Amino acid sequence: MSVINVGQAVVLGAVEGVTEFLPVSSTGHLKITEGLMGIPVDDNAVVGFSAVIQVGAIAAVLVYFFKDIVRILSAWGRGLRDREERYHHDYKFAWWVIYATIPIVIVGLAAKPLIEGPLASLWVVAASLIVGSGVMWAADQMGRHKRGEDDTSFKDAMLVGSSQILALLFPGFSRSGATMSTALILDLDRVAATRLSFFLGIPALTGAGLYELKDALGTGVGAAPLVVGTLVSFVVAYGSIAWLLKFVAKHSFNAFVIYRLVIGVALFGLLGAGVLS
Repeated sequence: MSVINVGQAVVLGAVEGVTEFLPVSSTGHLKITEGLMGIPVDDNAVVGFSAVIQVGAIAAVLVYFFKDIVRILSAWGRGLRDREERYHHDYKFAWWVIYATIPIVIVGLAAKPLIEGPLASLWVVAASLIVGSGVMWAADQMGRHKRGEDDTSFKDAMLVGSSQILALLFPGFSRSGATMSTALILDLDRVAATRLSFFLGIPALTGAGLYELKDALGTGVGAAPLVVGTLVSFVVAYGSIAWLLKFVAKHSFNAFVIYRLVIGVALFGLLGAGVLS
């Protein structure tokens, strides 16, 4: 019998779709929602389910940024064949995304027992939500927001890509929050920081979802909940991406900072009161 039913998959897919690209921690929100529904957050099948439905959110990125992705991949393909094309920013950017994904892959494989064990705790999620909000606030204040997407460099990509490790080790910190904060510290403007976060998330999250598929299917989650959760995640994430890009063009990240603080403190309260464990 599946540890997650179709109804729960709909809820979790919606939560994943809303929160995957907002800097509020999709992993943290999924674990809180799972805890409230009585689903064991550290069960291997549940961890696998969470990773797989991320693929729905990533598919939304692929559709939303389809023209940009085709442009970048086309430049990469031309550069592989023609030396002159290798000076094009899009060609170099494609390689930077690949290189910037390597650190999180290495840490993810090496620290898998910790990530799926002690670090999957809701106490870690609560603390990471609060600490991450402080980092995000400081980054938004420190950043001069003077560099656009065309100004990104190899150093930017590596630093921003490596910051994904924080969210991997400390669920609640937020992959989007970590990458956007790092990009802001590097003086990228909010829109450029957000778009860079999207592009760097594509290989990391897709790889994680495919890697965890065997655990999700083989240890207690049926195919129906996986399919439903992934589809819901895709639809909701597409709307979330469109909203976020419009929001960051005119607003600071303060609303997300406040929200994370409230959720983190509330989660500590629920854990302390024994409502969640």
